[in-house]
Amino acid sequence: MTGAPTGALADRIAARLAVPVMPAVEAFARALAAAAGARAVLFYGSNLRTGSLDGVLDFYILLPGTDESAIWPTVSYHERDHEGVTLRAKVATMRLATFAKAASGDLTDTTIWARFVQPSALIWAEDEAARAEVIAAIAAAATTAARLAAALGPARGTAEDYWRALFRATYSAEFRVEKAGRENDILSVNADHFAGLLPLALDAAGIDPGLADATLNPRLSSAERDQTLRWWKQRRRMGKPLNLLRLVKASTTFEGAARYAAWKIERHTGMPVKLTPFRERWPLLAAPQVLWDLSQHRRRQRDG
Repeated sequence: MTGAPTGALADRIAARLAVPVMPAVEAFARALAAAAGARAVLFYGSNLRTGSLDGVLDFYILLPGTDESAIWPTVSYHERDHEGVTLRAKVATMRLATFAKAASGDLTDTTIWARFVQPSALIWAEDEAARAEVIAAIAAAATTAARLAAALGPARGTAEDYWRALFRATYSAEFRVEKAGRENDILSVNADHFAGLLPLALDAAGIDPGLADATLNPRLSSAERDQTLRWWKQRRRMGKPLNLLRLVKASTTFEGAARYAAWKIERHTGMPVKLTPFRERWPLLAAPQVLWDLSQHRRRQRDG
């Protein structure tokens, strides 16, 4: 059995991952884990912070083995009844081994370490070995992110200055649209999570944080900075193409995509969408008719 990761960063990560969640969320995770034959389940997103069951719950299902699909993760949509209320979840599934490699920065992917340096909860693990592997992977995500933050940020500044530089860079590298200042939102709503994290992560990465009061001066040599920026340039260049490939894959393999889209449309517009067998099987082909129906629905709303 693999021993638990040690050190101040690993201890902090383990404590953060052990944050309690609502029993309904834990039950949902256990059901997903059992169906998938998972090693671990991570919970993340705004519902983790708020404790709400409203909207869509976000899970990562981490599987055993090493035989990963070329484009990962696989995304699916699930519903579960809880005391007469329908809970909804968007689930990303991949191998724990791949997750760990991505978190360490060994792969061209940017999404795993940038996402999981932010808050998450390990709400189910198959055994202590699986728990230790996830803790180590999340700690690796923190050190990967911290190293890049030190290279991108100012010579001297607050931890927030470095995190802002990091998230501005990673969001711009992804094929997604985020409002300006998204990095400030991440830091403000998760202030407790990020407080004190950067010095620990830098130290774990072998970089003296140069901490004096609230100011950091990471001791990163010119050679180390150049090497890190070259590493980042390669991943930044691949960021949008990889994200686009994942979107294309999800458009054809997103299990439950039609139900998810129908729920989102009704939630945001008030227009019920009838789910026919054709729409369930071919959501992309059904989309033009649904968009036409939505345009007519909005026109009727405007006309009163």
